[in-house]
Amino acid sequence: MSDKDRLIIFDTTLRDGEQSPGASMTKEEKLRIAGTLERLRVDVIEAGFPIASPGDFEAVQAVAQSVRESTVCGLARALDKDIDRAGEALAEAASGRIHTFIATSPIHMQRKLRMTPDQVLAQAVHAVKRARRYTDDVEFSPEDAGRSEPDFLCRVIEAVIDAGATTVNIPDTVGYNIPQQFGELIRRLVERVPNAHKAVFSVHCHNDLGLATANSLAAVLNGARQVECTINGLGERAGNASLEEVVMAVRVRQDLFPCDTGIDTRQIVNCSRLVSNITGFAVQPNKAIVGANAFAHEAGIHQDGVLKHRETYEIMRAEDVGWTHNRMVLGKHSGRNAFRARLRELGIAFESEEELNAAFARFKVLADKKHEIFDEDLQALISDTLFESEQERIKLLSLRVCSETGETPSAQVVLSIDGRECSGEAEGGGPVDATFKAIEGLVGSGSELKLYSVNAITGGTDAQGEVTVRLQKGARIVNGQGADTDIVIASAKAYVNGLNKILEPEARAHPQQGDV
Repeated sequence: MSDKDRLIIFDTTLRDGEQSPGASMTKEEKLRIAGTLERLRVDVIEAGFPIASPGDFEAVQAVAQSVRESTVCGLARALDKDIDRAGEALAEAASGRIHTFIATSPIHMQRKLRMTPDQVLAQAVHAVKRARRYTDDVEFSPEDAGRSEPDFLCRVIEAVIDAGATTVNIPDTVGYNIPQQFGELIRRLVERVPNAHKAVFSVHCHNDLGLATANSLAAVLNGARQVECTINGLGERAGNASLEEVVMAVRVRQDLFPCDTGIDTRQIVNCSRLVSNITGFAVQPNKAIVGANAFAHEAGIHQDGVLKHRETYEIMRAEDVGWTHNRMVLGKHSGRNAFRARLRELGIAFESEEELNAAFARFKVLADKKHEIFDEDLQALISDTLFESEQERIKLLSLRVCSETGETPSAQVVLSIDGRECSGEAEGGGPVDATFKAIEGLVGSGSELKLYSVNAITGGTDAQGEVTVRLQKGARIVNGQGADTDIVIASAKAYVNGLNKILEPEARAHPQQGDV
């Protein structure tokens, strides 16, 4: 970077992003995303919260074993058991980091922790020292720093740096700050803490007021050299600072920022699509950088200007964030080698030849329905294939619907439930409603449908429809996804996918208490 500082990009899609209701990921899904983040050249990947559950521990451990180029991080409260569990999960990482935290705001210390400031300070120092037993790369976060007393923050930060913290992260945990205020806080901390030069200052901003990216950038301008963010701004409540927005703002405005990232921006769109596909959280069309309309020009005066000179209305090139970099159209005449090569370029690998054969067979079926198959189609197809390769209690065998003007829509479904074939039918307000009622009548899950959304994966009337359903049963919330050129079949797949998740033994606790 020559005369420019390095801005470290810390991605927490697999941890904070997963805390979005319904966004829980399997170990295999986390590995797919981690591989894409590594190709994106993310500096630090926060893979999860190892103490939360055996499933989360295994996922962090698997990511630590597979990722070689990025640092893999595990989150831990300032408790011995958390830190020890994180250290165990990261034992085989090429580069591992433990991220420990404790709240420092008056409201959190009094109402949640029921601890005095001196007790919090002592616990923070103890946690950092214990984490140093496992790694020299220790990050500390004073949770809810945005509402903490600056003098107390300075005391805590100085003490944890003395204890061995190499990164100090300042979270705006509840998205309360505004850019000028937050930037000033970072500047004051860097100036006032005597040993500030011994650690990297970081920020982790939430988007409750829509200011997460703006607050993060204000912090960078005032001395922060790490930003914690997520792909597509995913995260609980209103989400986190968006990785693509932070990276491209710094890259485009090099006239203002004294730093730059090492991100391969051409991988941004592919990573965005993968996260959206796995989590079921669709990207809004007008989303900056990765939205379908981000580089679209409809107004005549805009089109005229772009045709004459691109920079009249475009401040960055679509190719630079991956809109055309990974574009290769496959069709029904494409062979297995072309299919395998394209998946490899997308970072998708199979554990066995059987999985590849199953995916290729699905590809051929889709190619008979759809003239051109794009990367988005492949991502959806692979997600379907990998999910069905896992143990499923429920499988959709066949579906027949009747929807006719003046008649009540009806659906007939055949399912395999725990290996036993069952059939049922139901009427509903529409073909999808009838289908869901028929499936639920056979399964009897007792879950409640909280969200139903349809998104066209590509353009054209032969496009695959990607359906997301959100189901809730008690305190458990899951997303189900399905894709097909027939929207009703895609809906049935999504509902069955969600039911398989809701009926699993609960693999991991949602670590909401671990939010920073």
